[in-house]
Amino acid sequence: MADYTLHCFAQSGHSYKAALMLALCEADWEPVFVDFFNGATRSPEFRAVNEMGECPVLVHGHTTMTQSGVMLDYLSKQFGKFGAQTDEEHREILRWVLWENHKLNSFQGIYRFMLNFAPEAARNDAVNGFLKGRVIAALKVLDAHLANREWIAADRPTTADIACSGYLFYPREEYQWADDEVFPNIEAWKTRVQSLPGWQHPYDLMPGYPLGTEG
Repeated sequence: MADYTLHCFAQSGHSYKAALMLALCEADWEPVFVDFFNGATRSPEFRAVNEMGECPVLVHGHTTMTQSGVMLDYLSKQFGKFGAQTDEEHREILRWVLWENHKLNSFQGIYRFMLNFAPEAARNDAVNGFLKGRVIAALKVLDAHLANREWIAADRPTTADIACSGYLFYPREEYQWADDEVFPNIEAWKTRVQSLPGWQHPYDLMPGYPLGTEG
């Protein structure tokens, strides 16, 4: 049995943060497929694991964690990688992890879901337009921040970079950007993230892609 178990599914950017951290840390881990699109997270069995009814869930021995930011902080301490070296760095990492969860990955996840996975009856052009605008606004903030630096919160990769990776490595066509929306600093940063030993694409790292499969 693996040291770490991650309850996840391939389309979840929040799950990807934890899965990517485990991969980059060369952890002994295994994914457990959660059939989100068939209501698994609403089941009593899953709610017994996570009362919030969300993925991911990370299990390490007798410790069970929810919320990706908590997992990244925990794993950085377990492996001594991608963490802060000073109190100032800790605050800066926390600042970006909180920001990405509220501004970046939350809107990206909802927008992508509405475009690709929501029932046709639930799709709304006005709502999607609003979500797209929020996503682009967040990407502009991140792109500007990366204009004169290689990494988000320190002079090296940290959990802030892993956190902000959540939805940025999924296929661009899943988001339907305007043709003129280009974020060169984010693209350069993504190349640096992809060069980290152990990096893998979300669809290769977690089960459930394509839809209807568990592998």
